[in-house]
Amino acid sequence: MEEEDDQQTILDLVKELVNRLLSQNPKPPISNASPNSPDFQNSLRYAIRILSSRLTPSIAPDAAAISESIKRGLATGGKSSQALTFSELYNKFASKTGSGSIDNKWAVLYLLKIISEDKKTVQNASNPSLFLSNMGLNELDLNPENLREIAFREFVNLIKEENEVSEEVLVRDVLYACQGIDGKYVKFDANVDGYVLLDSIKVPRGTRVMVRKLCELGWLFRKVKGYISESMDRFPDEDVGTVRQAFCAALQNELLDYYKLLAVLEVQAMNPIPLVSETASSGNYLSLRRLLVWFTEPIVKMRLMAVLVDKCRVLRGGAMAGAIHLHAQHGDPLVNEFMRSLLLCVCSPLFEMVRSWVLEGQLEDIFAEFFVVGQPVKAESLWREGYRLHAGMLPSFISQPLAQRILRTGKSINFLRACCDDHGWADATTEAAAAAGTTTRRGSLGYGETDALETLVVEAAKRIDKHLLDVMYTRYKFKEHCLAIKRYLLLGQGDFVQYLMDIVGKGTF
Repeated sequence: MEEEDDQQTILDLVKELVNRLLSQNPKPPISNASPNSPDFQNSLRYAIRILSSRLTPSIAPDAAAISESIKRGLATGGKSSQALTFSELYNKFASKTGSGSIDNKWAVLYLLKIISEDKKTVQNASNPSLFLSNMGLNELDLNPENLREIAFREFVNLIKEENEVSEEVLVRDVLYACQGIDGKYVKFDANVDGYVLLDSIKVPRGTRVMVRKLCELGWLFRKVKGYISESMDRFPDEDVGTVRQAFCAALQNELLDYYKLLAVLEVQAMNPIPLVSETASSGNYLSLRRLLVWFTEPIVKMRLMAVLVDKCRVLRGGAMAGAIHLHAQHGDPLVNEFMRSLLLCVCSPLFEMVRSWVLEGQLEDIFAEFFVVGQPVKAESLWREGYRLHAGMLPSFISQPLAQRILRTGKSINFLRACCDDHGWADATTEAAAAAGTTTRRGSLGYGETDALETLVVEAAKRIDKHLLDVMYTRYKFKEHCLAIKRYLLLGQGDFVQYLMDIVGKGTF
């Protein structure tokens, strides 16, 4: 009850002050001082708004200094008489002590000074600032710089009231989450499968949404990092495969660049975030909105890696390379370049298998990843049953005709080596490698160089086929053997053929 009485007393005093100021003004009619008049109500609302303001002064509370500042301002403004009057009034005001006096004299003077510096020109009696012009102070003039400063400070106070956690702390927690680490206020929630800001923390809804959006990068990072760790933990006890190992190595290289970015951001996060009213000369600080800009490119790459991880979890070898290749068909140059660099690493083992097969006839496929499959057979069945294509392991960037030619080239080398006991094919493959612009030991083949691969296969097939025919016709005299068989069967002698036709015609054969 006492508090309500005090508030009512203050309100009555403010009304009395406004009434006296309006009544003393010679310009408007006396009726404007009536409590029911619009001028009185507007002036009262303006007075209450100022008196109830939560703005905090940015100077030390010194009544004498404020007094001198006011007098100096009046004197320099050509109002010496008003400065003298103010000095006499201030001496009386400062000398009052005891019952009925004002304890916080500095606050009253500060209020009067701030109002006087407002300098807004009074144009008519309907202006709410009219009652202030009757205090004997300067006319009001809204200074844009002062108003901006006041608005900024009011905004900062509101932000502090609405947030229990500063933005600097949230930025650091977000950076922790993006490394798969729980922060103080941002933690991984298994129920929602993501990093979230604790519900118990009081922050605006927009800030909470922004933190959740930024922490998507941490969720994607956990998925990619988990896939790499899972693959490395299985190796070498389980057949992870060379293509999957290359895929993990490519992902790890991308994460290294990601770690470098986070290191730079952590250094910037140590700098305080300037107030809205302050001008950041260097701009070397980090806020949640700035993180959104920094994370634009990393989140695109991390999303791609997470999609590939889900897609390739049960794939291997050529099938895995083909699945990754399908995601490279993208119109965004950033995505296209990223996928190309990834596939150059992923397809390296596969292209090495192709090179080894078409130039050396070696099927170096320990983990069954190649699209050419061999099986142990007798020498006489080697050509027909020894090797075949595995369609499931054929990547989509190698056509079926090219795959058939690759199969036949390596199969010809193995036929020459195993069945013909020939070593001249090595010279033929050396010539083919030189003609295609590569070497027999370390080729320049890679993803995106399908034309170079086809050139190598064509050159190798042409020379191996020619050498195989030379061996068959020269060394093993294939033509002479066929003629001997013909003569053995007497197919070239007329009596035998005539007699055979007679028997056939009579139906007695």
